[in-house]
Amino acid sequence: MLNNFYRRRRFLQGAAFFGASLAVSVGTPIYRTSATSNYEDTEALIIGSGFGGSIASLRLAQAGIQTLVLERGRRWNIRSDGNTFSTFRNPDGRSAWLSSTNLFGQSVDVYTGVLETLNEDGVTVLAGAGVGGGSLVYNAITYQPNHELFYRVFPRSISYKEMDQIYYPRVLSMLRAAPMPDDILKTDYYDTTRFLLENGKKAGLPTRLLDLAVDWDIVRQEIRGEKIASAIKGEDWFGINSGAKNSLDRNYLLQAEQTGLVKVLPLHIVTEISELPQHGYRVRCNEINERGELIQSKTFTCRYLFLAAGSMGTSKLLLKAKEKGTLPRLKPSVGQNWNNNGDMLAQRSNLTKPVTGRGGPSGAVVENINNTQDPISLMNLEDWSGAPGTQRCLTLAMPKPKGFFTYDRSTDDVKLHWPEQENIDNLLAAKVTYTSLDGSITTPTITPKTDVSASICAHPLGGAVMGKVCDQYGRVLNYQGLYVVDGALIPGPTACTNPSFTIAAIAERCMEKIIAEDIHNGRYSLQRNDNSLFVAARD
Repeated sequence: MLNNFYRRRRFLQGAAFFGASLAVSVGTPIYRTSATSNYEDTEALIIGSGFGGSIASLRLAQAGIQTLVLERGRRWNIRSDGNTFSTFRNPDGRSAWLSSTNLFGQSVDVYTGVLETLNEDGVTVLAGAGVGGGSLVYNAITYQPNHELFYRVFPRSISYKEMDQIYYPRVLSMLRAAPMPDDILKTDYYDTTRFLLENGKKAGLPTRLLDLAVDWDIVRQEIRGEKIASAIKGEDWFGINSGAKNSLDRNYLLQAEQTGLVKVLPLHIVTEISELPQHGYRVRCNEINERGELIQSKTFTCRYLFLAAGSMGTSKLLLKAKEKGTLPRLKPSVGQNWNNNGDMLAQRSNLTKPVTGRGGPSGAVVENINNTQDPISLMNLEDWSGAPGTQRCLTLAMPKPKGFFTYDRSTDDVKLHWPEQENIDNLLAAKVTYTSLDGSITTPTITPKTDVSASICAHPLGGAVMGKVCDQYGRVLNYQGLYVVDGALIPGPTACTNPSFTIAAIAERCMEKIIAEDIHNGRYSLQRNDNSLFVAARD
């Protein structure tokens, strides 16, 4: 049988945890105490538990492969007292990754919190940390790009029809994503969502509700006072305490661990990857406690290594491996072709209605994508501190992937560089769209105002892109058994959409091919059952 075909490996005892945007923290300070060494061997090892890593873990388990997942962050189980995560209103160390300040510059205790703020050259990047990765801190937006814009990023060898009919639906089903129900939309908590829908339609732009990976029954319980008010108050980016967010630790990762073939180790920071001739790969990491102190250094070896530390983590690990000679045959393009997905934050003020709702996550989208020169989409975000008559929006564009990483041998650190000039065209296109949106509304006494900023990126992409560092299935060129299955693989912005859905669908596509052709090498045939995937032995 399948499980007998692969020899069982001994696993470290431990719990689980990781983030969709960084399983590794290159250059993160570790406060050293006593340390010992440890060694373990496994069939497959995944660095990171975000969208790519979670999907890889489940599909490997369903194929009968014993798999270890290393996650730098901790596990965040939803507590009955509603106090799992930090809140915007009363922040503490749970809101930041090993930093004395969080995203908003608020002073907090140093802790292994859910969100890291990376101050890079030309851009500030946000990266999730924890079992489930970026799904813990994202806005749960499950947004599929259209056919035309998809092919401005991806090669024609990737069938949009196949993505549309197989892989996107598979992810949608797993995340249980759906638009906001009417009864919730009609409440005072979500008047900013209703306002954006009205604005977009008045402007003559395509406008609709977004699919959100949210349990709407739990949001209803919040509204009735049966669960702690969290989503309806806009408490989202540091995690939703009511448990309304369908994060990856509650679907993909949960199912993977339930197979008994996947072990997730939280609080494990990967520091180095290298090739083992005739065997596979070696991964070195530091196990830390929740204050960032070193518990012990560990070494793992594996036959198959999957990089899923997010664009930032994966790119930094690979570039460091190339520069230090531990993976010397990596292509010269490693660490190149990074982009910020056109992320821009806007604060609309002097609106025609005194909207006051704080409900999240997100809600509606306005699309100005028929402008093929500079397509734009914008969506409302929850704004816990916004004044009445204001609205926070996220705007997405299609910048060129001109970012790149460099390695500093003297500090053993990797730095991202993003040319701020790339933001200018996107900012101009965004402002034109907002002007069109507001200009269609009769405002005899009030002039709407919108300030747009592109200084923060919550959707890092690229650095180990398909066609240059990997093939279209995430196989790292020149290295057998080494794969990239996260945002680092994406060769540009995700076509004016939030990246998580496309990253996940691409990861599903990659894993199907990898399991069929690389791991089972034709011995087992892939069969589909609705939106699930499993492997059956051939006669």
